[in-house]
Amino acid sequence: MIITKTPFRMSFFGGGTDMESFFRQYGGAVLSTTFDKYCYVNVRHLPPFFSYTSEFSYSKIERVNNLDEIAHPAIRNAMKLLDMHQIRLTYEADLPARSGLGTSSSFAVGMLNAFYALKGQYASKQKLAADAIYLERVLCAETGGWQDQIAASFGGFNRINFSTDGYEVKPVLLSQERKKRLNGNLMMFFTGFTRFSADVQQFNCSHSAANKTALLREMMALVDDAEAILVNEQADLDEFGRLLDHTWQLKRHTGAAVSTDCIDELYAKGMAAGALGGKLLGAGGGGFLVFYVQPEYQAAVHEAMRDLLYIPFSFENGGTRVIYYAPEEEVL
Repeated sequence: MIITKTPFRMSFFGGGTDMESFFRQYGGAVLSTTFDKYCYVNVRHLPPFFSYTSEFSYSKIERVNNLDEIAHPAIRNAMKLLDMHQIRLTYEADLPARSGLGTSSSFAVGMLNAFYALKGQYASKQKLAADAIYLERVLCAETGGWQDQIAASFGGFNRINFSTDGYEVKPVLLSQERKKRLNGNLMMFFTGFTRFSADVQQFNCSHSAANKTALLREMMALVDDAEAILVNEQADLDEFGRLLDHTWQLKRHTGAAVSTDCIDELYAKGMAAGALGGKLLGAGGGGFLVFYVQPEYQAAVHEAMRDLLYIPFSFENGGTRVIYYAPEEEVL
């Protein structure tokens, strides 16, 4: 039996520039962090006593006798990719799926990590990221970028650069005091709306702004500005919050499905209550709103968002990992 623990990610700047169709031509950069909310994948071989050969429990329960019967595309393709059979898999998570936190990619990375461990094989962070990108973008043919799989595999507060050569992960070196202050100035709220990121991405690609490339290149440039603020102890950290507002205003215009009237109204309420900036996490259309709020205004923002669920969180440094292993003879 294997249990893996994989973090969710919060993307601040550069989202959209991690799309392969963009960064192969223009380059790309993302500033993001993982935080202390996780998904857990429990995998073991299914004993041969049932009328089915594999069982999967997520938002549904599937029981099948061959791989082609599996309805969940990521599970089906991952099982084929790694030649897995007679499996019982259970998925649990601290936060809902389809909410802008890279949850589907965290699941993909955690599942692949569990499969490799069950086979007695070690998979590096680079291997897990590459396999998860291939699984979601090629085998499952889902529209989207690369940042989520990389963040889930590597973990931590990173700048991820994209180019024709692929990607590189560069940890953002913040002092503990500055990281603690940044964490304390961020407030996250659940809008109550969930959506499939791939669907939003696909709709935005077909209903994108005429100047989308220019907008994405400006959003990519903000990664440099935001990183400079973070690593310079003398810089005003509040400028990070103001840049969040800037990048959100740019992102809102990149595609028709990025925001909605309801989300715009919620964002306006948060800003009117004292937030310096913020953004909707993920591809758009729903999920979580994050605001940068100075301590003296946090009570007012909390009151303005009283109809939404507030989610406290802390940055974390680890990527996906195996947290429990038991030999099969102890399980059967």
